[in-house]
Amino acid sequence: MEDKKYNIGTILTMKKQHPCGENKWEVVRVGADIKIKCLGCSHTVMIPRVEFNKKIKKIISLDGDKNE
Repeated sequence: MEDKKYNIGTILTMKKQHPCGENKWEVVRVGADIKIKCLGCSHTVMIPRVEFNKKIKKIISLDGDKNE
């Protein structure tokens, strides 16, 4: 079920734009809930992992990727 790979520091785009006009986000915390930070206004949001996986459009970079 877990087909999307992301870690802390991963930059991604969401399907819907943030009200500030930006749609690029950085993953700040990974767990049962995912915490992401808007790269436009630095607003943070916590989303349940299941809902988060549905809202991801594209993973831009895996900066926080650790060779596991």
